[in-house]
Amino acid sequence: MTNSFPPVAPIIPTTRTTHGIDFVDNYEWLREKDSPQTRAYLEAENAYVQQHTAELDELKENIYQEIKSRVKETEMSVPTRMGNYWYYGRTEEGKSYGYSCRIPVSEGADAWVPPHIPENEPVAGEQILLDLNELAKQHEFLSLGASSVTNSGRYLAYSLDTQGNERFTLRIKDLETGQDLDDVIEDVFYGATWIGEEYLFYQRVDQAWRPDSVWRHKVGTPVAEDVRVFYEEDEKINVGIGGVRSDKYLIISSGSRLSTELWALAQDTPEAQFRCVHKRQPNLEVDIDHAVVAGQDVWIVTHNADGPNFAVGWVPVDGREEGDLGIADLHSLVPHRDDVRIEGVDTYRDHIVLGYRSGAIGRLAIMQLNDAGFGVFEQLEFPEELYSAAALGNPEWDAPVIRLSYESFTTPAQIYDYEVASATRTLLKEQQVLGDFDSSNYTARRLWVSARDGVKIPVSMIYRTDLDLSQPQPALLTGYGSYESSIDPGFSIPWLSYLDRNMIVLVAHVRGGGEMGRLWYDTGKTTTKKNTFTDFIDVADYLIAQGITTSEHLVAVGGSAGGLLMGAVANMAPDRFKAIKAAVPFVDPLTSMLKPELPLTVGEWDEWGDPLHDKEIYEYMASYAPYENITAQKYPNILAVTSLNDTRVLYVEPAKWIAQLRATATGGQFYLKTEMVAGHGGVSGRYEKWRQIAFEYAWLIHQATGKLA
Repeated sequence: MTNSFPPVAPIIPTTRTTHGIDFVDNYEWLREKDSPQTRAYLEAENAYVQQHTAELDELKENIYQEIKSRVKETEMSVPTRMGNYWYYGRTEEGKSYGYSCRIPVSEGADAWVPPHIPENEPVAGEQILLDLNELAKQHEFLSLGASSVTNSGRYLAYSLDTQGNERFTLRIKDLETGQDLDDVIEDVFYGATWIGEEYLFYQRVDQAWRPDSVWRHKVGTPVAEDVRVFYEEDEKINVGIGGVRSDKYLIISSGSRLSTELWALAQDTPEAQFRCVHKRQPNLEVDIDHAVVAGQDVWIVTHNADGPNFAVGWVPVDGREEGDLGIADLHSLVPHRDDVRIEGVDTYRDHIVLGYRSGAIGRLAIMQLNDAGFGVFEQLEFPEELYSAAALGNPEWDAPVIRLSYESFTTPAQIYDYEVASATRTLLKEQQVLGDFDSSNYTARRLWVSARDGVKIPVSMIYRTDLDLSQPQPALLTGYGSYESSIDPGFSIPWLSYLDRNMIVLVAHVRGGGEMGRLWYDTGKTTTKKNTFTDFIDVADYLIAQGITTSEHLVAVGGSAGGLLMGAVANMAPDRFKAIKAAVPFVDPLTSMLKPELPLTVGEWDEWGDPLHDKEIYEYMASYAPYENITAQKYPNILAVTSLNDTRVLYVEPAKWIAQLRATATGGQFYLKTEMVAGHGGVSGRYEKWRQIAFEYAWLIHQATGKLA
C-alpha cells in the first residue's frame, strides 16, 4: 500500500548568530551524515519517492529504452597519436564502463592519419590499458580521476574513486608486463603528470578539499619518501599542475578566481625547485603556454591586465627576474575587446590555436608560425548559427593537424582533423544516432529577451520542426548562471525524449555565466547575484507572454549552482512554473559560506562573497538564500536529487530544503531522492546513469504534459 503521508523531519531547532543576527535552523541536525536518524530519514524519503512515482514506471521504462535504442552501444573513439602508439577508448554493448586501449603506429603508415579500428572483431595489436568493467566489479561506484601515460608508452598512472567523494587512489601500471607496481598513493586529487618514466607529479587536498600541494613521486620508491615540491597555505588559493605540449616545462598555477601565480620547472631537471614566473598581483589573472618562435623560447600569455575580457601577448622566456613575467612589456598578439572574451591559447610547434567567445558562441582561430615569427589569427567558420566547436588537443608538439569537435543542438557530434597548412578538414567520425533520427526534424534558434533592467538575455530554443508554435506548448527551461560557465550548444540524445513528446527545450543564458563575456559574469555574482534569478524569471515571463508556453506547462531544471537558481526562483516566482527539478542543489548557500571548515567554502568567497566577515554580504545572501526564504505560499512541485557522498554540494542542503518546504508551503508536492553511493555527478556506469535520467525525465514530462507513456 502507498503511504500518502510524506516523511516528517523532526524539528530540532538550533540558533545561528552572525553579526548579531539570529537565524533559527530547525533541520541542521541532518548534517550528521552517519547518524542513524539522518540515514533513516533519507531512506524514508527515498521510499516515499518510489511509492509516489510508481505511476511513472511505464514512462520511465519507455524513456530508458528510447535512450538505449538510440545510442550505439559498441563504439570506438577516434584514435589519438602519442609517441609510438595510437590511443583510443571503446565501449561494448551490455557493459556499463569503457576500455582504454592502444595499438602501435604501423611502419610506413601516414603518421597523422588515424587508423580504422574495427568495432565487432578483434583488433590486431590492441592492448587494453584499463578495463573499467573489471575494476568496477567490487564497487557500486567507480570514477576515473587520472589516466596518464609516459611519452615512451611504458607506464600508465591511473586513479580511481570508489565512493563518489572525489578522493582518489593513484596507481602505476607497467604496460610491458600488464601488472600494477607496488606504488600506491592514497587520497590524491584529480590528474597526474609525468616527467620521463621516472618522476610522477600529483596533487593532494587539505581538509576542506582544496588542492593545496604538489608532490613528486619517484617510480619504485616508497610513497613515504615522496617530496612536496609546492604548498599553498592561503585557504582561498587552489593549486594545479600540468605540462606544456613541447615537454619543455611543467607549470604550477596557484590562484583564486581573481588572481594567479605561476611557477615553472624545466623538465630536464626534474628534481630541481620550481621557479616563480609570475608573482601574484591583486585582480590580475594570467595563464601561460610555451612556444618556440623564430628559434626563441617564448611565453604566450593570456591576461586581463588590459581589460576584463582578456588579451594575448608574448614575452621571451629567458632574461627575466624571478616572479616578473613582464606584463607591462608584453608584445600584443590579440588586444582586449569589449565584445570578445578571450578564453585561452593552445600552442604547437608550427601554430597557435585561440579560443574566444563572441555573440554568446565559443569560436576558434588559428595562427601559423613561420621562420620570421608570428602570423595572423584566422577565424574558423562553421555552418550553423548556434554551435560548439573545440580544439581537442593533439598531444604531439609537431602535429601538422588539429583535432576539432563540432556539434549543435540538432547536429550530433563530429570529429575532424584540420590540416593547418592547407586549411582543409577531414571528417573522422560522426556520432551515430540509431533509429529514425533525422536532424531536419529539429530546429534550434536564438531568442533575445529583455531583462527588467533592459539587458538582452540570449535564450536558446530547441523544438521539433513540425511543432505548432501558434499555440502554447509544454516547455522545459534550464539555466546555470555561475562561475562564468557557459551552456554551449550541444547534441543530447536524452533530449529527444522531450522533443518527440512535443516539448520545447529552452536554455536561458543568464548573467553569472560566461556566454557574453567577463562582465556578464561579474554582473551575476556576489552583490549582483540576484540578476541571475531575475533574468531567469524574466525569460519565463517572456515565454508565457509570447504564448510559447503557459505556467501550467512550464517546468524548470538546474543543477548544483543551477540548483541555487531553482531554489531562488521557486521562492520569488512560484506561479511561473508547474514543476522544478533541482539536482545536487546549492540551496543553503549562506550556511555553507559561514563554515570555512566545509569543502570549498573559503575559495568560494570570491564567487558569493564572504558573509562570515562582512555583514553586508551576509544580509545580501540572507535575502536570497533559498532555504532561508521559504514562505507560506503555494510552490511548484519540486524534485530534489542529491548524492550522499557529494563533496561539492553536501546532501544536507536539499534535505533541509525539502523538509522546510513541507513544513511551510501551503501547496506543492516535494520529493527528495538521495543516491546513497554516488557523488556530485550522480551514479556511475552508463546504464545506471540512463536509468537515473529516465526517472527524472519521466517526472518532468508528466508534470509538463500529463503524459504517462
